[in-house]
Amino acid sequence: MADLYALVGEHLEKARTAAHGRSAELLLHDGPLRQSLIVLTTGTELGEHDAPTAATLFVLRGRVALTTGDDTLELAEGEFAPVPHKRHGLTALDDSAVVLTAVTEV
Repeated sequence: MADLYALVGEHLEKARTAAHGRSAELLLHDGPLRQSLIVLTTGTELGEHDAPTAATLFVLRGRVALTTGDDTLELAEGEFAPVPHKRHGLTALDDSAVVLTAVTEV
């Protein structure tokens, strides 16, 4: 068992001192299911990348923008959304922490 909010604090400190402005930890890896905590400082981007088979993004802290091509979905603390089934990117609009839940194969 993990205290997610304590982990957010730890990873935010790491992200603030990292040159790339982010820190992450794999929380769960059970067969094709993965859950990761990703912490980004304001303005940090995860560049465009391919989508897993299925995934959701839950915002624990801050605000993020999930982008796909010309479309942008802003998510705030407490909100979640499915990750689009196409190339996408993520930008922190504030210091942010998200939990990415992904199924990597069917």
